[in-house]
Amino acid sequence: MNNVKPLPLAMGETHHILALSGGKDSTALAIYMRDKVRQMKYVFCDTGYELKETYDYLKRVEAFLGKPITRLTPDGITFDDLLEMRNGFLPSPQVRWCTEHLKIKPYEKYIGDAKVISYVGIRSDESHRQGYISSKPNITTIFPFVEDNLVRSDIIRILENSTFRDGRKLGLPKYYEWRSRSGCFFCFFQQRREWVGLLETHPKLFLRAMQYEKENTTTGERYTWIQGESLEELSRPERIAEIKADFKRRLEREETQYSDGKLTGIFANTRDDGGDGCTICKF
Repeated sequence: MNNVKPLPLAMGETHHILALSGGKDSTALAIYMRDKVRQMKYVFCDTGYELKETYDYLKRVEAFLGKPITRLTPDGITFDDLLEMRNGFLPSPQVRWCTEHLKIKPYEKYIGDAKVISYVGIRSDESHRQGYISSKPNITTIFPFVEDNLVRSDIIRILENSTFRDGRKLGLPKYYEWRSRSGCFFCFFQQRREWVGLLETHPKLFLRAMQYEKENTTTGERYTWIQGESLEELSRPERIAEIKADFKRRLEREETQYSDGKLTGIFANTRDDGGDGCTICKF
């Protein structure tokens, strides 16, 4: 990826921007739009806390697209800095301050006042979700998959049919073997089964995530990634076994929801691929 600090976009022309997350939908959209919008610019909002699998996959995507992916980073601030400013109060689905400061602000700074058409990978079969829609008048957001009525099975087909010259397939990111979305390793949108996947796949990252959790011994108030349960509690062997058993029952209940059977990994039959993630790229 292009690690040179990017300058704001030039004024006087319309820029076509597609923000990649390292997930399946934004990647499929980049491939889908590659020949439709030749002047497309690709960006990745890098929080600095992404999984190695995400960075590896983005390198493969960049090679497949044949164009650089510009890396956008927060300007002189990290998640740890922001957390300290909030006295250890962790972000949550209700208060997504991490998305605002680590993704949206770098993206809008890069755009500046230039006229931009922003492409977001919301699918036609997930109309209940919202992607990034800026309030800035110079940014117009469009949803090609919705406009062209593409659904989940179409996205999987696009990725499976994307083949390098040597015959290798682009396919899905490796983290889909145990996770349903891209994003920071400590993303609060993770399901309990995904936290178990993080523990089993990246135990050091799980420990780092666990160290962010705090308890006020005076008030008894707890700051945890999961409401009502700490990662220390979740990591106990008996709890892991319970979570895996519950997840297996869920898959069995929902196995008829999708008939394509093409999404590999432990989330092959989950109904919504895990829920909403960061709004800037849409997974």
